[in-house]
Amino acid sequence: MGHSSADDKILSYNDVVLRRSDLDILSGPCFLNDRIIEFYFSYLSSSHPSEDILLVPPSIAFWITNCPDAEDLKDFVAPLKLSDKELVIFPVNNNDDVEQAEGGSHWSLLAYMRKANLFVHHDSSGRMNEPYARQLYKAVIKYLSVSGSVSDAKFQHWSGSPQQLNGYDCGLYVTAITRTILDWFEDTEHRDTGDLWFCAVKEKGTPSVVAGMRNEILQLIKRVMIPE
Repeated sequence: MGHSSADDKILSYNDVVLRRSDLDILSGPCFLNDRIIEFYFSYLSSSHPSEDILLVPPSIAFWITNCPDAEDLKDFVAPLKLSDKELVIFPVNNNDDVEQAEGGSHWSLLAYMRKANLFVHHDSSGRMNEPYARQLYKAVIKYLSVSGSVSDAKFQHWSGSPQQLNGYDCGLYVTAITRTILDWFEDTEHRDTGDLWFCAVKEKGTPSVVAGMRNEILQLIKRVMIPE
C-alpha cells in the first residue's frame, strides 16, 4: 500500500524526519507533535553548539519519565553524559502510556541549571504538567552527579511562566522559552550575575512572540526542506 501525501517525507534534518502532515500542523492552530519539537530542539542545538548544553528530544525525555526498569534506564541515560552538562532542557508531556506513541495533550519544559543546582518547571497552563515534571525530575536526578551519588538538586515550579491564551499553543511556549534560555545562557554578562533566566522569559514570552513561533518554525523547515 502506498503512503498518502500526508506521510510523504519532506525533510531529514540530523536524526529528525518530518512529513508533510507536520507542515499542516504548523500552518494551522494545532497542537505541536513530538517531531516538530524534536526538529526545533535539533536546530537550536546546531545553532547554539556547546558541550555544556543538552536539549533532550521528546521521545528520550518521555522514556526517562516512564521507564519501568531502573537498570534499563541507567543504560539508556549513560550516553547523554548528564553529569558533564551545565544546562539541560527536557520537554515534558502529560502522556503516561508507554504503549501510545504521540500521546498526551499538553507540553511544558523542565530546565536544569548546574550552577544553581536547580530544576525549573515552566508550564504555560498553570500547574497542569507539574506531576509529570516532578516524575521526570525524580527519575533523572540520580544521573546528574559527577561522583555517581544522587544529586541534591532542587525542583521549582515557576509560577511566573507566561500563560497560553488557548488550548493548543503549549508546544510553541516550549520552543520559545527554550530559545530564550539558550540566549540567556550564552550571554555571560547576565549568567555570571547568578540570576536565572526569569526576566528574559517574561520579556520574550509574550503571546505575540510565541504565536509568531509557528510561522517562524514553518519558514525554517521550508528553508531546509529536501527538494520536491
